[in-house]
Amino acid sequence: MSKFELKLPQMGESVAEATLTSWLKEVGDAIEMDEAVFEIATDKVDSEVPSEVDGILVEKLFNIDDVVKVGQTVAIIEINGSGMDGDHDQDDHVSSIKLDSPTKEVEELEVGVKEARETATAPVLDYSGTDRFYSPLVKNIAKQEGITIVELDTIAGTGSEGRVTKNDILDYIAAGKSSGGQPFSENAETRIETPRAKVEQEEKPVPVKPVEPKQEVVKPALEKGVPDNGDEHIPLTRMGKLIAHHMTASIAASAHVQSFVEVDVTNVVNWRNKVKGAFEKREGEKLTFTPIFMEAVAIALKKYPMINISLEGDTIIKKKNINIGMAAALADGNLIVPVIKNADQLNLVGMAKAVNDLANRSRNNALKPDEVKDGTYTVTNVGTFGSVFGTPIINQPQVGILALGAIRKIPSVIETKEGDFIAIRSKMYLSHSYDHRVVNGALGGMFVKAVADYLEAWDVNREV
Repeated sequence: MSKFELKLPQMGESVAEATLTSWLKEVGDAIEMDEAVFEIATDKVDSEVPSEVDGILVEKLFNIDDVVKVGQTVAIIEINGSGMDGDHDQDDHVSSIKLDSPTKEVEELEVGVKEARETATAPVLDYSGTDRFYSPLVKNIAKQEGITIVELDTIAGTGSEGRVTKNDILDYIAAGKSSGGQPFSENAETRIETPRAKVEQEEKPVPVKPVEPKQEVVKPALEKGVPDNGDEHIPLTRMGKLIAHHMTASIAASAHVQSFVEVDVTNVVNWRNKVKGAFEKREGEKLTFTPIFMEAVAIALKKYPMINISLEGDTIIKKKNINIGMAAALADGNLIVPVIKNADQLNLVGMAKAVNDLANRSRNNALKPDEVKDGTYTVTNVGTFGSVFGTPIINQPQVGILALGAIRKIPSVIETKEGDFIAIRSKMYLSHSYDHRVVNGALGGMFVKAVADYLEAWDVNREV
């Protein structure tokens, strides 16, 4: 039977790694195509990763909370065979047993087959003379490196109940601590026989020092929620760490510059108030201001396509599609940025449905990985929290981000043919942050002014 490597898929242009948060399947479990195998988390989204084949999970290559690079193999799946008859070979026999056997027996059978094949080229090491549990993966690594059971028993384990994990034995090997602390010999035969000879020279069995599980020493004052002189120490969450890294990396990479424009949105406000009831009754969707602003941004990006770019080294990548990300606040205070693909091709009804759908699923943690990647420009609504304007950080690898300030009724000077007068108008600020490495002040200013002009010229008699 063949084996399939389940890799961490690409999660977006700016996502290079993810944290493995949970395993949904155990070794020996049958898996169907498109069935979720494990869960991962990035700074943008939590997601399940499905299998691309039918088969049996035979190996996990990462533990929970491990950071996995995009493209790395996370699990090995043995693909189910077909047309099986009485002439099974040894692999077929192992696989047929695996369907009904407990996980530990499955792993041991698989390892046994592999070891039998390698008998002619590698000496057999006996790992049965110990009461300590070792996983088949750890035993395999030990055998390949010529580590005897005596040596293996001296390795301190960081796993559950002091078990030796894959990382423990790899760290041991990297430190060159074979044969009582002596570096590994370059000759595999010497590496295997040296510790064995040492054991045989002893008249009595070599006493094995019991290995105590590692106890992580944590100062009480640093434990979550424990006050230290009145201060509370709260570790960053996994997503918080990823967001912090993403933001500082963006500041380090891009030369941030801001342009601010005040825009009169009185026509927009009056028009929405007039049509929102009929719109919701007809479409079953609420009409918020967000899709209106998204439409204005999409039109401005078509007018100024050199904002819809990314920079890779010394090369500008001019994006064909206009994919607008909209920053959405989560209940835990973090942000996520779902992306409206081909936003310039949507009418206002389609934009409203896309905005509402992505916003709702963002709050329910139900976004798919594909829905938070390939953004070419981002919009964030700081006015939701009462901010008049802000200076947002660019969402890499994009070169611009627009912050929408709060809409406020303020007294304003109105110019007419009959003269100037004071009136109450609905106004807001647009704050445009852009990467000054590739976007100069003129282009950055003209873009945000185009958004403002579109909103100020809004037709109060527009059909929707």
